[in-house]
Amino acid sequence: MKVYLTGSTGFVGREVLHQLLAAGHTVRCLVRPGSEGRLPIEKNIEVRLGDVTDAESLAGSLEGCDAAVHLVGIIREFPGKGITFQRLHTEASRNLVAAAEAQGIRRYLHMSANGTRPAAESLYHQTKWQGEEAVRASTLEWTIFRPSLIFGPGDEFVNMLADLIRKTPVVPVIGDGRYQMAPVAVEDVAAAFVAALDKEQCIGQTYPLCGPQAFSYDEILDLVGAACGKPRVHKLHHPVCLMKPVIKMLQGIPQFPITSSQLTMLLEGNVCDGEAQRAWNTVFAIEPKEFAEGIRKYLT
Repeated sequence: MKVYLTGSTGFVGREVLHQLLAAGHTVRCLVRPGSEGRLPIEKNIEVRLGDVTDAESLAGSLEGCDAAVHLVGIIREFPGKGITFQRLHTEASRNLVAAAEAQGIRRYLHMSANGTRPAAESLYHQTKWQGEEAVRASTLEWTIFRPSLIFGPGDEFVNMLADLIRKTPVVPVIGDGRYQMAPVAVEDVAAAFVAALDKEQCIGQTYPLCGPQAFSYDEILDLVGAACGKPRVHKLHHPVCLMKPVIKMLQGIPQFPITSSQLTMLLEGNVCDGEAQRAWNTVFAIEPKEFAEGIRKYLT
């Protein structure tokens, strides 16, 4: 199968690309001009220059492909650079869906995020929902995936926590630290995308993707600390009401580690219900990797 792939140079995209090639597919990667050097040199990789936020650059780009996998997304906005949730989640998805329909693509796999819903509080989830709506309204044979927090070599979140734990004697925690997450391995997320290409029962379905266990934020800090060889992580909890105005004031600084939107999502948690969890495990025959074991492989 020839698969059109966006986001191929990103954290998840690199793993999806690797698994697509390993499965014998030919992959046509959409990359922005100047980014093509970040792709591996493989005979089964084709390069197309373009930008999902520029509809004109997609003209003819998908022709001859059997399926499209759309992974592009951001976790943080930089409006001054034109990097916004509205552009990268909503407009980009609409552009690619329209291009796929116009150029004869039938199978379409879409990356969303766990927690996405019509009445979401965060702009991140709101724009992810709008992107999903474009997919659902299309004539494509679509499947939507909503991963929880994704971990693996080269991830941002776990590596940021590890760096903080290694460098500081006390780790700041917003609120009580009891909000839950169910981290999922990047290999498992990629495996679901690749397996879905030829599974007809997945068409028209949406799958939340979570790991096998949910942990509180405090527990995640302890697990990351243990993987770094630090058996005890000292934490300093800060009241949410005091931190919200501070984050709102400083979030425009690129080096500041959290934004108001990220805080909203952090506090509401990121877990899957049991039925949804069993569905994706069963349909794709995936036994999700354990978080503690997985992070030890790249933090030690």
